[in-house]
Amino acid sequence: MTPIIEARSLGKHYRVAGGGLFGQSRRTLRALDNVSLHVMPGETLGIVGESGCGKSTLGRCLLRLTQSSSGRVLFEGEDITTRSERALRRLRPRMQMVFQDSYASLNPRRRIADLLSEPMRVHRQPSGAPHDRSFIAQRLRDLLDLTGLPISALDRYPHEFSGGQRQRINIARALALQPSLIVADEPVSALDVSIQAQIINLFTDLRETLGLTYIFIAHDLSVVRQIASSVAVMYLGAIVERGGTDSVLHAPAHPYTAALITAVPEPVVSAGARSRVILKGDVPSPVSPPPGCRFHTRCPKAEARCSVEIPALRPLVPAPDEALHEVACHYPLHPASNVPDRYATG
Repeated sequence: MTPIIEARSLGKHYRVAGGGLFGQSRRTLRALDNVSLHVMPGETLGIVGESGCGKSTLGRCLLRLTQSSSGRVLFEGEDITTRSERALRRLRPRMQMVFQDSYASLNPRRRIADLLSEPMRVHRQPSGAPHDRSFIAQRLRDLLDLTGLPISALDRYPHEFSGGQRQRINIARALALQPSLIVADEPVSALDVSIQAQIINLFTDLRETLGLTYIFIAHDLSVVRQIASSVAVMYLGAIVERGGTDSVLHAPAHPYTAALITAVPEPVVSAGARSRVILKGDVPSPVSPPPGCRFHTRCPKAEARCSVEIPALRPLVPAPDEALHEVACHYPLHPASNVPDRYATG
């Protein structure tokens, strides 16, 4: 089966002002560095990591909203890396994005009916369907029904809705052209916990009803655990671990993943809870990343090799389960339990 989206050695670099005389020197900020991944039809890939690790940049590069600096992106087997905007236009309906800021994503001067119908008018989609007023009106009613919004929403403006309702509107707009892939860039991070659960359930229902494929970007591991079938963990512009959700979150192989998991507060500390892993030091600058493994400056397991040799993303042997579990670490946590002595419960 052909992946619906695939990245091969993807990189995104920015030229930024340096510290030379009068700021004349310029340096390279490596937002993404040699990222490779693929997502199969019907899969939900969760991308997690600290703020600034390159999650949103990766999502935008995959959809060609941001042009990558190196590497290739294939959508449904077709290389779209260097395609012109005109050539991309016919693919745009099948790849859509839901942004983090639900209010900034909507034009405050336009009614919801205009915001939802505009993609259909611009792209003349769905293909071959009549685009008269009656057809668009029926399509709008269907979108509202799919996303749990009242019909009265069509005549209102974005500021008249709550954050959760505005995010439902953004999801409805993404569904207007009947896409096969949706990239959701932290779509619930600004919402209350109870509303987060409703939106996550909506994403899950839509995936089952419409056969959608998601790339779900988040920093909240509990959210990723609910919706994702596989997880990729990013650190400083690179993927350090990826695999099935249960495998990665319950048996992490990379020390950074273990630190992320234990950083999540537990309301009730049980006798079998893991001891907290506290990372020391600050995240290195992407303008001047450390040599070798990028995580070695904060890693409690770092050895001399880590500071000179970049670890490749390779499968665990033996794998914790049948799903492929890969890690970019010279000294991964023990594959049987993935919790060495210094991470073990006391």
